[in-house]
Amino acid sequence: MKYNSITPQIVDELKQIVGERNVIYDDIEAMEAYSHDEVAEKHYAHMPDVVLKPASAEQISKIVKLANKYKIPVTPRGAGSGLSGGAVPICGGIVLSVEKMNKILEIDTQNLMAVVEPGVVTNEINNVVKEYGLYYAGYPMSVETCYVGGNVAENAGGGKAIKYGVTARYIMGLEMVTPEGDIITLGGKRVKDVTGYNLLHLMVGSEGTLGIFTKIIVKLQPMPVATADLLVLFNSVKEAIDIVPIIMTNGKIIPTSIEFMDELSFKTSCEYLNEKLPYQSAKAMLLIELDGDNMDIIESQYETIGELCMQNGAIEVYVADNATTIERVWRIRRNVAEAWKLVSPHQSLEDIVVPISEIPTFMDRLAELQTKYNVSIPCYGHAGDGNLHVTPVKDPEWSLDKWYDTLNKLLPEMYKIVANLGGTISGEHGIGHKRKPYMPLVLKDTEIELMKRIKKAFDPNMILNPGKLFDID
Repeated sequence: MKYNSITPQIVDELKQIVGERNVIYDDIEAMEAYSHDEVAEKHYAHMPDVVLKPASAEQISKIVKLANKYKIPVTPRGAGSGLSGGAVPICGGIVLSVEKMNKILEIDTQNLMAVVEPGVVTNEINNVVKEYGLYYAGYPMSVETCYVGGNVAENAGGGKAIKYGVTARYIMGLEMVTPEGDIITLGGKRVKDVTGYNLLHLMVGSEGTLGIFTKIIVKLQPMPVATADLLVLFNSVKEAIDIVPIIMTNGKIIPTSIEFMDELSFKTSCEYLNEKLPYQSAKAMLLIELDGDNMDIIESQYETIGELCMQNGAIEVYVADNATTIERVWRIRRNVAEAWKLVSPHQSLEDIVVPISEIPTFMDRLAELQTKYNVSIPCYGHAGDGNLHVTPVKDPEWSLDKWYDTLNKLLPEMYKIVANLGGTISGEHGIGHKRKPYMPLVLKDTEIELMKRIKKAFDPNMILNPGKLFDID
């Protein structure tokens, strides 16, 4: 697809829409922050021609209509905390940042919903609604930095998906600007709606290719009053993973989350945080969270889980039942990725999903890949829903050429293993342009072609976030 360049005349028109102070142009240093997301490899970055910071749906509508008029690509952007290159302007043009659309517009306690703008930091919702005894259960691991709009665009998951589900479960309505510049509303404050095609949930996970969100209605729920976390150490990855279905079937308990870290991951994170936990002899770690309305029930549940773990190979079970200790163990999990960045700035954080029962087989195959390519591949993630973050890390002694050559061989092989186990290539981070080449490994040509037809119907000029998910000639 051929696009036109941004001219000074077009920039002047954009300034008239959003105001001069909300336009970044001819300032390489200021625009650099908008050229990448959290993907470590620099070759996924691309500079925009201009950055805009609109404050309303009306301004976004005018921008999109102007972009259609001049055939200029528009890349919507939230906090830039993504891990797929989804918010990177690979075709140049306009980066449309929603950072100024950051208001919580309404807390509706009668309907248990909130109306927010897309630039609201996700955790800020809970900071506001907790005084009403309410809770927003959407919980990506970047909850303290990511924006709600990006969560919706990626259908973010996170650590609590096993019990509470992913972002889509909590999105009741969207105001959005279509790729042709119309402002429409999908869904609303109603629990049921089967009026025609479900366009609302077509938008969730569309990665900014089908519309730009301007208001989001999220579902809230009563805040759990009792919580506890267990840190469980194992002699092997297999023992750690095998216990997961046992907890839910034999124990008849659905934890809030079951997080997995292999030895490489939790030891590196502990060293990074200067955290001293009794992990020295462990080969795998599970972090299990429980919540509910009654502490007696929670205590009974963690005692049951502890007994099941010890009966099935656990070295030790530690109960973190106060806020300080809970935060200590969760910091270890949240900082794994940051810890590995310190080890090497060159890494490839992947986001595979396999059926829970296939995790041990996948881990065995992953160990074979580590040996075959002589590369460290720490693995951590959400064992309770089969979503693992597999992260090949460059050896500091390797040249970049050797690293990229190895990665280009390793990743397709790993993804074929995932596909053969009934898995897929992304559980919560999205496809963007980082994983785009691997889509045919897990989707049929007819499925990809159907997605392309949907894209063409919504966006005939192909201006909205082009080059993501798939290429269209």
